Amino acid sequence: MMSDYWKGIVEVAETELPWEQLQGSNILVTGATGLLGSCLIDVLMHRVDGHYNVYAAGRNEARAQKLFQKYQTDARFHFLKYNVMCPLQSDLSFQYIIHAASNASPSFFADNPVEVMKANVVGIINLLEYGRKHQLQRLMYVSTGEVYGEGDGRVFTEEYSGYVDPMKSRSCYPSSKRAAETLCAAYVAEYGMDVVVARPSHTYGPHFTEADNRVYAQFIRNVLSGENIVMKSAGTQYRSWCYVVDCVKGLLYVLLKGKTGEAYNVADTSSNISIKQLAEMVAEIGGSKVILDLPSDAERKGYNPVNKSVFSTKKLESLGWCIKGAMREKMNATIQECKKSTE
Repeated sequence: MMSDYWKGIVEVAETELPWEQLQGSNILVTGATGLLGSCLIDVLMHRVDGHYNVYAAGRNEARAQKLFQKYQTDARFHFLKYNVMCPLQSDLSFQYIIHAASNASPSFFADNPVEVMKANVVGIINLLEYGRKHQLQRLMYVSTGEVYGEGDGRVFTEEYSGYVDPMKSRSCYPSSKRAAETLCAAYVAEYGMDVVVARPSHTYGPHFTEADNRVYAQFIRNVLSGENIVMKSAGTQYRSWCYVVDCVKGLLYVLLKGKTGEAYNVADTSSNISIKQLAEMVAEIGGSKVILDLPSDAERKGYNPVNKSVFSTKKLESLGWCIKGAMREKMNATIQECKKSTE
């Protein structure tokens, strides 16, 4: 019996979009073994009439084999072992590049801020340069809502620039993502390239990596292990969340219908909740409890300082994008799929 997660994948694959733009093309997806990248691969591979080649690029070949085993006999699927820190060595022309490779784990922000910055800035340069020299039709950069910085309580629209303190090492992530977006804009202006930017809100779903220590992933691990959820703060931070399948649907709208040189927020405006509410939701679904444990100084270093991060999605909705369903149902689908993958 098909799980709710896979039903969602099929629904997105059947969404009415100008898929004909992809026909006969080579599509490169970086960060293919991550949360967003793997879901995107699943949708592309579930297109019944998807006459294109999908190149799933990532560093972890063993994880890729586990995630994409079902596609190994499909001639459209190809795994490309690739680290975006290195120039891409290939003779292939990719008509579409979806750059979703970026470490979004708070522990990396605290322990490896230099590597986080280098990967985000050098990675986009390597892909833009490759595309510029190999007949690229469009690149979509998967950025982050963290580019809006600390905010001032307003709802984030794409025109808002916010504030990021450049002298905090935690700013390695939003600052390098901002720089990468500006590089995209610069390649559009100077070389006439076709680039669009997506800014996902906090995203949840199954198939997150073992190293992912974002709060929702930690909460799910807790309940799957039969443990209480351990809160490392009072959980008052208020966020826009988005189910990964809904987010990927938004990414496809940006890829296929977005305007060159523009950025688009991707979020579920019906899923604006606090971290505490999120923990209580996951605990209720998993039959667990929520307990408070103050964080260490090392853990606190990686925390997002933003208290309120709520997004407007009117710009994306103007392209025809819409989603339905309650967050609790989608979180339940996430937990059930996570259970299946560990069996």
